Amino acid sequence: MPRRKMRVTDEDRAPLQRALRELRERTHAPTGFPADVRAEADRAARRRPRVPVYDATALPLFTVDPPGAKDLDQAMHLARRGKGGGYRLHYAIADVAAFVAPGGALDAEAHRRAVTVYYPDTRVPLHPAALSENAASLLPDHDRPALLWEFDLDADGSVVRTDLRRALVRSRARLDYAGVQRALDTGTADEPLVLLRETGLLRQELERRRGGVSLDVPEQEIVRQDGRYVLEYRTPAPAEGWNAQISLLTGMAAAELMLTAGTGVLRTLPAAPGGAVAALRRVARALGVNWPDDMSYAVVLRALDPGHPQHAAFLQECTTLLRGAGYTVFDRERPAERPPPADPVHAAVAAPYAHCTAPLRRLVDRYTLELCLAAVTGAAPPEWVRTALDALPAEMATGTRRAAEAERESVDLVEAALLRDRIGEVFDAYVVDVVASRPTAGTVHLYEPAVVGHVEGDGDGPPLPLGHRLRVRLIEANPGRDKVWFAPA
Repeated sequence: MPRRKMRVTDEDRAPLQRALRELRERTHAPTGFPADVRAEADRAARRRPRVPVYDATALPLFTVDPPGAKDLDQAMHLARRGKGGGYRLHYAIADVAAFVAPGGALDAEAHRRAVTVYYPDTRVPLHPAALSENAASLLPDHDRPALLWEFDLDADGSVVRTDLRRALVRSRARLDYAGVQRALDTGTADEPLVLLRETGLLRQELERRRGGVSLDVPEQEIVRQDGRYVLEYRTPAPAEGWNAQISLLTGMAAAELMLTAGTGVLRTLPAAPGGAVAALRRVARALGVNWPDDMSYAVVLRALDPGHPQHAAFLQECTTLLRGAGYTVFDRERPAERPPPADPVHAAVAAPYAHCTAPLRRLVDRYTLELCLAAVTGAAPPEWVRTALDALPAEMATGTRRAAEAERESVDLVEAALLRDRIGEVFDAYVVDVVASRPTAGTVHLYEPAVVGHVEGDGDGPPLPLGHRLRVRLIEANPGRDKVWFAPA
């Protein structure tokens, strides 16, 4: 599921870049890998990993990622399936287990980090670059070990057959979203890309029918213009949504395999509490987003235009409803301690779902893939997988909290940078929250720029008008030191 995407394009010594570096120092974000971890990764990258029996290098796979990406977890190929209609999808996932020995220094460091952590100007990776951007990455024109999914889809995009095996694969092309979209829009795309669009649209329709939600979260880009930081939005191309549907399809298939086998780890999310939805409705009103009382959250999202600034800001706020997601482990060998989940459905997906398509960037995916492979073959999961299951949810929760903290602190820092030169200015805002014990304090959402900040009036002043417009004056905005702070104007 999406995170808030934020990118900074600025000189290395500029104030915002310095503040981001200070943030990483303050939060003790690792700047590199210990020597023994680097050494083990280098050895694993140099040696030839075990060669899978199944050779799928003739399959013309391709990857679709942001420009410049080197940690390529997934490669795909799509074809039409015979006279009966439908599609055949091959989806290769990097085989990290072919390089990482259980119990070694590299494995221990991956368990400590759990996830790749993203900042607006850089990222803190899960694995050293020797693996994540080289030997284990599905880079084009290189033979790579992979977990190769094979799906048969019927004419409406539903999965009718699933297979998974270890394979040797060879990607033929590294594509980016803009290039894929351009080829499709101009009619120059090869058939596999045309089929990506066809199946993506079909899967989006199936998602709509089951009540699922996909957030087309636009990327926020912070640039300097005339000596001042400004916020711009990059609207995601439709191809990004179609590509995401392939990953969702795979995660849903993985969940079903593990539920049937009786052992697995799901990504779960309860339905959003009423208070969170009510708060989001207030943000919608603040940004002029039409959300009728009788319209569901899922339906209103599909009516939004990510290219509209207010809609883009609202989509950023919608990521708050994904809080509360976690990992649920179940094991048929220990039904009393790890029973099957009573409610395995992920509320946003509207189906059981598992993380399994990004093992270069997420620890749990390495284990999920092994559990799925065991489920398909009817074999018992490897012992190193089963013994890790107890600790995995807590390890992933710790890593996810670290990533969320980095995102939250980065947002606060960037918003302060946007307003640092505007102390004393008055803005139109909307009150989206009020502190119960102090009705003169709360949270406002500016109309322009789309910044959220604390507002506080005199203790004996009038209470803040929750859900209504309020003119506010900027009091503080110091990147890396003070959060954005307003007072009623």
